[in-house]
Amino acid sequence: MTETVVEPHEATEPPANGTSDEQLIAMLVDRARTEGLQLTGEGGLLQQLTKRVLESALEGEITDHVGYDKHDAAGKNSGNSRNGTRAKTVLTDVGPVEVRVPRDTAGTFEPQIVKKRQRGD
Repeated sequence: MTETVVEPHEATEPPANGTSDEQLIAMLVDRARTEGLQLTGEGGLLQQLTKRVLESALEGEITDHVGYDKHDAAGKNSGNSRNGTRAKTVLTDVGPVEVRVPRDTAGTFEPQIVKKRQRGD
């Protein structure tokens, strides 16, 4: 396996929060190196980032589906609520990634980023 090296680059225009994408990437890579985490491979930085991005997108999808944010009182007695998660392994370019897919009580949530019965491309 070859080592992946990520070089930080200066951003031309930082996002509204003041941190550029390049700065965020540099911070992640530096933290991974400090903690002895590989960038690629099983349990590496790329797999962890992929997991977090997919799970964040799935949370956005369930929020849109049930119509309220997680832990929001508006969801109480709404007729359909979040109902935990289920584990799913998705085959990605960076290897298999296990994600937690949210569920709803009505069983009508159809995730789009990681569809039901989909394992990868």
